[in-house]
Amino acid sequence: MIDNQHHVIIVTPVYEDVEASSRLFKELATQFGKDVFVVAVDDGSVRHPLSVDSLERAGVSGAVLTLRRNMGHQRAISIGLAYASEHIQAEQAVVVMDSDGEDLPSTIPALLAQLDSDTVDVVVAQRKSRVETLRFKAFYAVYKRLFSLMTGHAISFGNFMALKATAVRRLVSMRELSIHVAGAVLASRLRTEVCPLDREPRYAGQSKMNFVGLALHGFKGLMVFAEDVLVRVGIACAGIAALSLFGIATAIILKLIGFSTPGWFSIALGILVLMLLQTGALALMTLILMGVVRGGAVATAPDYHDFVEKITETAKRKTAA
Repeated sequence: MIDNQHHVIIVTPVYEDVEASSRLFKELATQFGKDVFVVAVDDGSVRHPLSVDSLERAGVSGAVLTLRRNMGHQRAISIGLAYASEHIQAEQAVVVMDSDGEDLPSTIPALLAQLDSDTVDVVVAQRKSRVETLRFKAFYAVYKRLFSLMTGHAISFGNFMALKATAVRRLVSMRELSIHVAGAVLASRLRTEVCPLDREPRYAGQSKMNFVGLALHGFKGLMVFAEDVLVRVGIACAGIAALSLFGIATAIILKLIGFSTPGWFSIALGILVLMLLQTGALALMTLILMGVVRGGAVATAPDYHDFVEKITETAKRKTAA
């Protein structure tokens, strides 16, 4: 159980990655000793499920939340944060990090140092350098610009972050948290500070995230700002429709005064009318989707207990359904 002696609570998702996560637990024990409590969320692993023995062998206090099925990286984090929010105290901080070693425990003090400020609720790690493929870097650069264009927000961080207790409680009340953690932090309007850190190679094994999964994760970030995206799409549709109407009027005028070549008028008019109809249909769909989004805006985050098979803690080895 999380108590007063634990100044830092680590929330980390684990999926079929016992080797890397076990090394992470040992490094956390070396770095923080008894000051740390680890909330490891086993995201429905089948071949290599995580057990509390990994925490105990590392000499670190913590709990393993075993999910009923694979929920995905972001929902696993949201479930871990929900568990932490039930036990966290005002003076404690929560650090969200991956369990594969790309987020180094030795860099956590840098995040916590910036979190001490009274004007900061969340400190996020911004990557100074990445050990990634060229395709990933190119996709990420395009994605950041697309995200900024579609939402009006700049995103330059991932899941590695430190949060105060008040920030944790605010985030777990947001249904967007289980969709995209970084997007939920932006949408929460919490006071956020950036801490530049390097991203390191994995401890062991291969990443479970392929290019399709990465693209899906990126577009889920846009879903957090669905209303902003829909408004911008609607504005773009209105602009294109206005240009189409102007083009239609210009084509008709040129036809009437005899400045059009044979066949030109019918082709130009057909293309412009088609553009107008398509943008009109897209604008209508945008309005319908906006109504759906607004209608679901009052939905609350689901109870994380519904997704947890069991919670196993170190020391007394208490198990809860």
